[in-house]
Amino acid sequence: VRGWFSVRNARAGMRFWIEELEVLFPYDYIYPEQYEYMTYLKQALDAGKTNIGATTGGQAGGHACLEMPTGTGKTVTILSLITSYQFANPGNSSRLVYCTRTVPEIDKVLEECKVVMEYRSKELGVPTTTLALGLSSRRNMCVHPEVSADSERSSCDSKCRNLTAPWVREAKTRDTSIPICQFYEELERIGPEGMLPAGCFSLQDIKKYGQDKGLCPYFLARHMMARANIVVYNYQYLLDPKIANLISKELVDDSVVVFDEAHNIDNVCIEVMTVAVNQDTLNKASSNLSKLATEVDKAKANDEQRLRDEFQTLLRGLSSGGNPTDAGVFANPVLPPDLLSEAIPGNIKKAQNFISVMRRVVHHLKDRMQVVSHQQETPLDFRHKLYKETGGAVGGVDARTLKFCSSLLGTLFRTLEVANIDEFTPIQLVADLATLVGTYTDGFVVIMEPIDERYPNVRNPVLQLCCNDAALAMKPVLEKFRSVIITSGTLSPLTFYEKILGIRPVVSKSLPMSLSRNCIHPVIITRGSDQVAISTKYEVRSDAAVVNNYAHLVIELSSVVPDGMVCFFTSYRYMEEIIAEWHKAKLLEKICANKILFIETADMLETSLALQNYRRACDSGRGAIFFSVARGKVAEGIDFDRHYGRCVVMLGVPYQYTESNVLKARLAYMRETHNISEGDFLTFDAIRQASQCLGRVVRSKADYGIMVLADQRYSRSDKRDKLPKWVQDAMEQSDLSLNASSDEALVITKKFLRDMAQPLKKEDQLGVSLWGPDHLLAHQGKRQKTTVEGAQPEEIM
Repeated sequence: VRGWFSVRNARAGMRFWIEELEVLFPYDYIYPEQYEYMTYLKQALDAGKTNIGATTGGQAGGHACLEMPTGTGKTVTILSLITSYQFANPGNSSRLVYCTRTVPEIDKVLEECKVVMEYRSKELGVPTTTLALGLSSRRNMCVHPEVSADSERSSCDSKCRNLTAPWVREAKTRDTSIPICQFYEELERIGPEGMLPAGCFSLQDIKKYGQDKGLCPYFLARHMMARANIVVYNYQYLLDPKIANLISKELVDDSVVVFDEAHNIDNVCIEVMTVAVNQDTLNKASSNLSKLATEVDKAKANDEQRLRDEFQTLLRGLSSGGNPTDAGVFANPVLPPDLLSEAIPGNIKKAQNFISVMRRVVHHLKDRMQVVSHQQETPLDFRHKLYKETGGAVGGVDARTLKFCSSLLGTLFRTLEVANIDEFTPIQLVADLATLVGTYTDGFVVIMEPIDERYPNVRNPVLQLCCNDAALAMKPVLEKFRSVIITSGTLSPLTFYEKILGIRPVVSKSLPMSLSRNCIHPVIITRGSDQVAISTKYEVRSDAAVVNNYAHLVIELSSVVPDGMVCFFTSYRYMEEIIAEWHKAKLLEKICANKILFIETADMLETSLALQNYRRACDSGRGAIFFSVARGKVAEGIDFDRHYGRCVVMLGVPYQYTESNVLKARLAYMRETHNISEGDFLTFDAIRQASQCLGRVVRSKADYGIMVLADQRYSRSDKRDKLPKWVQDAMEQSDLSLNASSDEALVITKKFLRDMAQPLKKEDQLGVSLWGPDHLLAHQGKRQKTTVEGAQPEEIM
């Protein structure tokens, strides 16, 4: 019988049915939460396929917010279900767009995808017809000997354009000494025949294929996106309008979009729509304009008619909705629905006039930046002052003119055949700011400050157009694609994400973690052994008793925890202050006597070297402790699985810097728009960062680790309730774990580690945290019976 009761063991994998869908899963056993995640994911895809549950406001009906515990195989779960869905519904949801944050995560997804595809091919006995590929920047994919040797992304992009721009290639036909890229030329020569075969191609696979065939891997991957079934790339390729308008605009509407590790997706949405300039930027922008004016004069002297004709031709394409920057020379920073289709104002139809307008904009920005205290105003007020102070009714720069700045600058670059875009970054920033401030009124604020918050003792005026509404960048994605899946291991509380992203999901679930043994043990430490409360609150963080209690906690834990231990601080500044105090008091020496100490710095090369040596120390049996920072690179992207992380300590609650005027503006916007109070959002943000730190140490159910939250504020319900469900469930196993002293925590830690030292047998996991075919069959039968009797399926979990 097909459906609920059909499941069988396959060759090194499982085949089972979820309702009418047969799922091929490449492993012999499945976690209960993986199966449940698949059922919820299928509900979202079904709703998206038929648009069932579509809501008002233009959103499709198949979106979902799903939180799945860390280390339970979320990636393979998503890939197995969606590839099975693609196979069963070739005309619907025919493409998966999988968005991650970093290049290593892209590689991990494609590695898992290769396993899924190989299993499906072997099980069905037919060669795969699926094409999966990754896409990254030129720097990560280039094989040209000279260009790929450049480690700077912007410089690499510039060198690439100098070899591949249309005018450079055209000039080559007249002068054979002009260098061009032979890999790009070969790809252009073979045209449509330059296609990747079916299969799964990581970034390195595409580079090797390109090198072997003499083809450009970067442009090959971009060319193949239109034909690929699975595309894996960075968030920005879909959320950043400047990139999405070039890279992702051809994606079909019935694609399924997955944002993995999406706990910080709102910050990404804010960042891609925010522009900041300082005095140095504006001075360089003035130089850029002078150079462009010189190039225009040269072009006029050589062939004024050609300059006028080409500029006007590109303008006509712009006015008719075309995009003259498709070659990648320049892109518009506004969202696709807001791209202009109206006529270009007459005062900027000539290149010289446009440069003159941009000079006036830059001059106005310089004047506005001469502030002695913080100033803030709406885009509407900013536009009004700009219009008035640049001439008003007699030639003033109005909003309609501002809207075209980015597009016209790109047009000018194309007309003047500028390939070295990197040199003109300052004027691009000014044009982006002008375009955004001319286009948007709601969800933005203009902030002018006499200093950069990062360097409070140095006068460096900054003008920022700050986006406060994360939903702006998400809206085009939610409205275009049938199903958008927001997922992570730390996505609590889900209602916050629904509000700030403007998503109306048909499925919103936080899954528990099934365990045959309690392999994670969260502990909240509220006081030291002297019973003095510990906290990183500003009022007490420098108190000698608090500093010493934190030191003794780390010393005691490092003396009993084997192998690796990770300690997170709330900020770099606080970490430096604490380490200095511990060093003065000779407490750092005691930590180093127990384990070798490594420290994260702002320099990624130093941190990478520290991580490498940390792992070597753990492998050698000496043991090591790694001092890191919440919100840092390590907290977001590095796993401390197995013996590399048997304990994680979060010293304090990692709140943002609350005196930031940018943050204050966003908090005010959320209070007015979403009815989210400042305190609620700050706590939500701090707890999700702490949760990310906790999740670094457990990457599978066979792994184990103790999670320490060292601050009395974590014992309050308003903090605990915002932790992921799987962390809360583990914490509720013992009341002592919710309000422990450092002495009590040490006892808990010793007992936990002693229990975990016992061998973990597969037999103990079967039927509880690990399901074979028989267990899955029994669960499906139980679920079907319960559903028939009228209960909700999730009630039987």
